[in-house]
Amino acid sequence: MAGTELSIKRIIKVWWPLAASWMLMGLEGPMMTAVMARLAHPEISLAAYGGVVYPMALIIETPVIMLLSASTALSKDNNSYRLMQRFMMLTGISLSTLHFLVAVTPLYDVVISDIMGAQPEVATTARIGVLLLTPWTWSIAYRRFNQGVLIRNGYSGVVGSGTIIRLLSNTCVLAIGYQLGTIPGVAVASAAQAMGVVNEAIYIGIRVRPVLRKNIYPVVAEETLTTRAFLKYYLPLVATSFLTLIWQPLGSAAMNRMSQPIESLAVWQVLSGYIFINRTLGIAFNEVVVALLDGPAAYRALRRFATYLTATLGVVFTVLTLSPFLTFWLQDFAVLTPDLVQLGLATAWIAIPVPALTVLQSWYQGAILTGNETRGITESTVMFIVAAVLVLAFGILWGRGAGLYYGMTSLLAANAAQTIWVYFRSRPMMRSMAPVTPA
Repeated sequence: MAGTELSIKRIIKVWWPLAASWMLMGLEGPMMTAVMARLAHPEISLAAYGGVVYPMALIIETPVIMLLSASTALSKDNNSYRLMQRFMMLTGISLSTLHFLVAVTPLYDVVISDIMGAQPEVATTARIGVLLLTPWTWSIAYRRFNQGVLIRNGYSGVVGSGTIIRLLSNTCVLAIGYQLGTIPGVAVASAAQAMGVVNEAIYIGIRVRPVLRKNIYPVVAEETLTTRAFLKYYLPLVATSFLTLIWQPLGSAAMNRMSQPIESLAVWQVLSGYIFINRTLGIAFNEVVVALLDGPAAYRALRRFATYLTATLGVVFTVLTLSPFLTFWLQDFAVLTPDLVQLGLATAWIAIPVPALTVLQSWYQGAILTGNETRGITESTVMFIVAAVLVLAFGILWGRGAGLYYGMTSLLAANAAQTIWVYFRSRPMMRSMAPVTPA
């Protein structure tokens, strides 16, 4: 029992800074939404940012998004760190260059107008936002890679401090843009996002240096990480992040082809931020499982913690969504028009199970990552995309009702399918970790 109690205390010690970091990060989207909603042409800005700029940035960054999990699991010695660092630098610079080319060349019209099907006024407005987010991918790669080193070596609190730096940077830019009142909302939000991730990356880079000197550089492992082993571990994670994040532009493209496209994308931006904040505590649990599951007496404590967290988030999000709080969020915080508020209220309830499902995903995925069997996560993401595409395709073919209904339904169906799949794929690892009950 003492071992279990110790494990629970350690879980909270590791999880809470990460959870606080994710929660603070979750405030970023709503802050930008609130500012865009109070500047000129709010519907167009919200649709441009939520339907083009942010999904575009996410899809380009997919090869680096899982560096946090990989670094947490594999940054054990100097050679392993150096190998992953080279990969991070090369990939980050290459993808940032691609991002810039999309923003300034005819590729923009092909990707945004032809493939994503953005409305003309939305595509035109979004272009400045895409350009301003050029530093995004490299900054994310550098920050997430070094955050993994910090988490692995017991400095998860630094991650939360970095998020505060990011949020303060966002706030300063948003405040300036709001006070000026003449800059398009999508440009203000994109500039704030870019400034935030750059400053956070600089801060993490400074804070990781003493950790590297003390814990990484002096360590030489007999069996160090090879390029082949790293790619075998990491490429399934890249496929996973690509399939997960492609859902954002896929959903936008689908809603652009359904009824009320601009209205749906405007409310989608607001509801996405609202749902994401409520998912953050569950998202943070993934790195906790990766860091702690192979420790003594960890399985039972982590399972218990996952159960409590799943139930808590399920109840809290249900109460918030079905209470007047959601009306406040849509009407007073996001300043949506009455018609858009009604659209949001009519669709938000569909996503009620999503935060609870997020905790379960982190629990099962963390077990899979601990067992170095990342293929199961990729398979689960394929299930995510298949479920989402089926719902979105039905919405396009059926053609009845606002696209937001189908967007929310696809979010729920995709998360449910992914959770079920990682549950089954994590069973072997869970059985090997579970304590044996004496006969």
